Amino acid sequence: MAADLAINTAAEFQEKVLNSDVPVLVDFWAPWCGPCKQIGPSVEELATEYAGKAKVFKLDVDVVGEVAQNYGIMSIPALLVFKGGKVVDKQVGAAPKAALAGLIDRAL
Repeated sequence: MAADLAINTAAEFQEKVLNSDVPVLVDFWAPWCGPCKQIGPSVEELATEYAGKAKVFKLDVDVVGEVAQNYGIMSIPALLVFKGGKVVDKQVGAAPKAALAGLIDRAL
């Protein structure tokens, strides 16, 4: 995983996601989660494809568990789209790249 996609603290989440001036897709995942690993490459590709229009980050629920708890993440992967600091869309479970892109597109 590209290190610049990782969110490792609650403060970093606040700064990169909640304070963002563009929509943000956050992939809540864990290294032991098979479906998370399946969609990982798609998430990383979206980060590149939407550069300048939206941001994409990955948040390891074992590292920043308090943030996952705050958003009621019970199953992973869970992908939440934030706009203006609020959740505007979500996808729980693995999904094709096109479906993930759709989450971002609807927020733009």
